[in-house]
Parts: sequence; structure tokens; C-alpha cells
Amino acid sequence: MTHPHMLDPARTALVVIDVQERLMPVIEGGERVIERCRRLIEGFQILGLPILVTEQYPRGLGPTVPALREALGEAQIIEKREFSACGCEEFLRASEGHGQLLLCGVETHVCVGQTAHEALEAGHQVHIAADAVGSRHLENRQIGLEKMRASGAVISTTEIALFELLRTSAHPQFKAISRLIQ
Repeated sequence: MTHPHMLDPARTALVVIDVQERLMPVIEGGERVIERCRRLIEGFQILGLPILVTEQYPRGLGPTVPALREALGEAQIIEKREFSACGCEEFLRASEGHGQLLLCGVETHVCVGQTAHEALEAGHQVHIAADAVGSRHLENRQIGLEKMRASGAVISTTEIALFELLRTSAHPQFKAISRLIQ
């Protein structure tokens, strides 16, 4: 039996929100956020799980940062103007059928938070990789996480999420994920 708040690989998609070139230099701990998002992307690729990527107004904020673009390869990027990815029809179609969404990216209290709240309202179980989200100010990051938790999101970390998806050290990708985390 699995607790309902644990990630299930058969139902989970990773959502990488707005980790863009002109935004990341002003994000508190931005390099760490990028590294943790990259770790999640690579972990989901190792496990063969779906990844959804958004960019908020890329003409103004630039494309996804090079480190993540490289890790993503040919993954489709969904452009949006709404803060919530759920305000974008293309995202809604792409997230359909994924009962659980693991969110990472920026900003915690704006695009990540609004996406989390609207995804919860749409019936998704939402997990937040707290070590892979950021804001310009730590207070906004903290309050954003608290608000999402109070609304029903499950607060997690990259390591917790990846090991939940594995479930066992007998998983064929256990060593690859362990190396990724170390």
C-alpha cells in the first residue's frame, strides 16, 4: 500500500516553471534552483517520465536558461502570458491524464503558486520541490510555500521526490538516480 501523498510514477509529471535567462540572476539562490531543476529533469528522463516546461513571456524574460535547455534536449516548451500555467490551454492539454504534478521553478509566490492553486482546483495532486523553487526575496518564497501547503500542496524536495518515484533499491534505475543525487 502506498500513502496517497507519495508520488506515483504511473501518474506523475514534472512541471518546470519559468527558469529563464533574464529572471534567474535576481532570484535568491538562483544557481541552486537551476541545479535542483536540472537534477529533477535528468531524474525524470532516467525514469522515462513526462516533463512539461513553461516560459513566461520569453520575448521579455528570455528563454529557459542554457543549463536546463541542454538537459531538456528537444522537449516542448509552452509559452505563456498568464502567471498560472493552468491559464494556458496548451498546458492544460499537456497536463491532462497526470494525476500528480511535481512543480519546480520560479517565482514561488507568483507563477509556481498560482499554477499550484489552479492545478489543485482542477483535481491534480500537487507536489512542490521546495529546494527547486525560488523568488527574488526569501520572505516571498517562504510565504508562497506556506500558502501552497495550506491549500493542499505536498511540500517535498528533489531527493524525496526521486526516491519516492523509485520506491525500492531494486529499481533498475536506482544506481543512476543515486549517482544523480550525490
